[in-house]
Amino acid sequence: MSGSRRRAGRRVLAAGLALGALAGLAGCASAPALVTYGLAAPVEQVSAPMRLPGLILVVEPSAIELYSSERVVVREADGALSYLPGVQYADQLPALVQTRLVETFENASRLGGVARPGDRVSPDWQLNSSIRTFWVDAQTNLAVVEIAVRAVNESDGSVGAARVFTAQKPVAAIEGRAAMLGLEAALAEVMLEIVRFAGTGRGAA
Repeated sequence: MSGSRRRAGRRVLAAGLALGALAGLAGCASAPALVTYGLAAPVEQVSAPMRLPGLILVVEPSAIELYSSERVVVREADGALSYLPGVQYADQLPALVQTRLVETFENASRLGGVARPGDRVSPDWQLNSSIRTFWVDAQTNLAVVEIAVRAVNESDGSVGAARVFTAQKPVAAIEGRAAMLGLEAALAEVMLEIVRFAGTGRGAA
């Protein structure tokens, strides 16, 4: 190969590498890292009559596809649903809610009375739930959480108790940290009400 051809080949290669580097930088610039939030479980002690005595198995909540991800849902002023940019949950929402609900039961004095599938236990009750609403509302500036719960008796499959739990908390702005703080507060209220619904056996609420 002649020297001129070799020099031309090197110029083409250098140009290709430069374009590739620019494309990589552009890709990085267009996809900033998301800030992750874990929605901490409340640590309050709860005193409530024991409606569901024995061991409770907390099943992962069911949810429509909109909620079955790490993305945070926003209900726009016109009713359209979108995802909040820049933030995400630490896990897919149903799995995260299950984990935090188990922790809420444990923190509220039912440490030995709650489990999740895979713990190899024989429960007395199975706590089934469904995430009905979990979003920040851009029209009202509220974080809204609604979860339906059914307690199924493991011995005969009957529904021992059922209820829908709802909480709304104001958010300062429809943006990452403010939205997450509102959702965390709303979820905490709902989970504490679910624990009171099940009972802890530590007197009246």
